[in-house]
Amino acid sequence: KKWVQRHIPIHQTMLLRSAALLLVCASSALAFSTTAFVGSSRKAFVPSPTALNIVGDAVGTLEKIKQILSTEDYPPENEAFDAMVKGTFPGAMSNKELEMKVVEILAARGFEGKNTLLATSLCCDELARTLEDDLGKCFGKNFFLGGLAGFPFAGNTGFGAMSAHIPDDGYCLIVQGPHVGITQDGVVGCVEREGIALVDKCCGSAIAASNYLQGITEGGATITTKIQTFSDFQQGAVQELILPHGKRLAEAPNRMAELPYALFESQDMLMQDIIQAGKGGLKAGTAVLSGIQINTSP
Repeated sequence: KKWVQRHIPIHQTMLLRSAALLLVCASSALAFSTTAFVGSSRKAFVPSPTALNIVGDAVGTLEKIKQILSTEDYPPENEAFDAMVKGTFPGAMSNKELEMKVVEILAARGFEGKNTLLATSLCCDELARTLEDDLGKCFGKNFFLGGLAGFPFAGNTGFGAMSAHIPDDGYCLIVQGPHVGITQDGVVGCVEREGIALVDKCCGSAIAASNYLQGITEGGATITTKIQTFSDFQQGAVQELILPHGKRLAEAPNRMAELPYALFESQDMLMQDIIQAGKGGLKAGTAVLSGIQINTSP
């Protein structure tokens, strides 16, 4: 599984800082406590008996991720396939490399299993769970903010509930982004799945929204009085949130390769708005890891 970063900033408040987790360009909108990573300014953390999601053992996250990566059943390296993926998605890296770098940088700033809540806004698809699960082994079970295509459908209410679960004087790590599949022979927007002969669409929600948008921009869309149905309101929202990218996608050399980048921009804007509205509930500091998950075959 691969991950391509659009930007992966660590935000600290009252001051927008571009201290980055990796290759980062500064993100635009928010700020948290300027003393968030100053160890001497923090009170000692006393685990609450109700903090059920927090990993509270004595092993630090840096040592824990090394243990996870050494025992995880990762597929063998395939240089030709990796080169093909990176040719389509420049800057892509494996989960293994990403996780090590992220945890190393966060550990240096005080983010540990005992004082950090993991919150994710990733697609419902089971293929999007690997990164989430690995980080969960370091930081504990995650709070789900996401829904179809990775949009933060928990919204302001969900974010407020999540903030209340952050340990006292503790941190929050938010992981967000859309995902896209790529087959062994380089077809973007599809992926082989274990136990299924059909080479399936990935991300199905994103592709359905793209097709909806294409029907509008190129004609052929079905005329209907139905705008949105409650039984499928998330997909309706994905379709609406992708509308501003119609021209961009129509002109893209590879529509499926451009689609996750377009989705990311809409998702990131929405997440920034949610964090800005709810930043008063955040505590010692918050890191936001943003990118595009690239799902490959089993």
